[in-house]
Amino acid sequence: MKIVFMGTPDFAATVLSALLGSRHEVALVFTQPDRAKDRGKKIQCSPVKELSAAKQIPVLQPERLRDDETALAALKEAQPDIIVVAAYGQILPAAVLTLPRLCCVNVHASLLPKLRGASPIQMAIASGEEETGVTIMQMAQGLDTGDILSARAMKIGALNAGELSEALAELGSALLLETLDKLEEGKITPVPQDESKATYAGLITKKDGQIDFSRPAAEIERKIRGFDPWPGAYCFCDGQMLKIWKGEAPGLATKEKDGTVLSAGKDGLKVACGGSVLIISELQAAGKKRMKAADYLRGHRIEAGSMLT
Repeated sequence: MKIVFMGTPDFAATVLSALLGSRHEVALVFTQPDRAKDRGKKIQCSPVKELSAAKQIPVLQPERLRDDETALAALKEAQPDIIVVAAYGQILPAAVLTLPRLCCVNVHASLLPKLRGASPIQMAIASGEEETGVTIMQMAQGLDTGDILSARAMKIGALNAGELSEALAELGSALLLETLDKLEEGKITPVPQDESKATYAGLITKKDGQIDFSRPAAEIERKIRGFDPWPGAYCFCDGQMLKIWKGEAPGLATKEKDGTVLSAGKDGLKVACGGSVLIISELQAAGKKRMKAADYLRGHRIEAGSMLT
């Protein structure tokens, strides 16, 4: 089949790579415009653009697809059998949804209708889900509301968001190729989503990464994993920001005030939170690299009784 692909981050690049290695033809790729990133504000292109350029696939980067007549004309000219979307970052207008010969499909990183929205991977971890997965859905005008074509589950375990994203991208890529074959053969019956079971995972910002030490240690530990690598969970010690990359909730109780450092040494930082104990084992100070908390403490004095906020 002739495919137009729309996607932006690493997750999408993995899906695109699978399509490029299949029997299908990827005729055109859409991705987000190049953006300035990090402190140096260096302009960077998306992983999808990098892959497409390497494979000499034409790439379009409209700021807003619905308003870009040139991009819409190129899309119509491509005459795709199907449009495949994976973490593109834009809502498709109705005119695009009805353009392909077959349909538009989305590779969504959750078991719909759970965790519709922009951050299903992070929130699956942070909210304490034991399993998640990938859904291939036929796109509609609502937010991830389209009929389900196929779905596959996996256990989350102790994975962080970066690791889970990689695993789901591989899972979704394989499932997409199977689903495309069945679609082409007319062997799939779309299944409507159960609206009564819908949950949402909204857009995450850097501010959402701040740790609230009044919450239980197990909840904070999930947040640390769910926000790794972005935006990162963080707190402050004596006015200095510390990003927290690894934590453990050993199930210990404490009556100390939330945010109190109970001990600081070779085992890391033990902190009171929500009546329980969080052990911080890996962190990062501003302008520094990630390091073991024990290594950080060799050069930075944090004593028992100090407060993290």
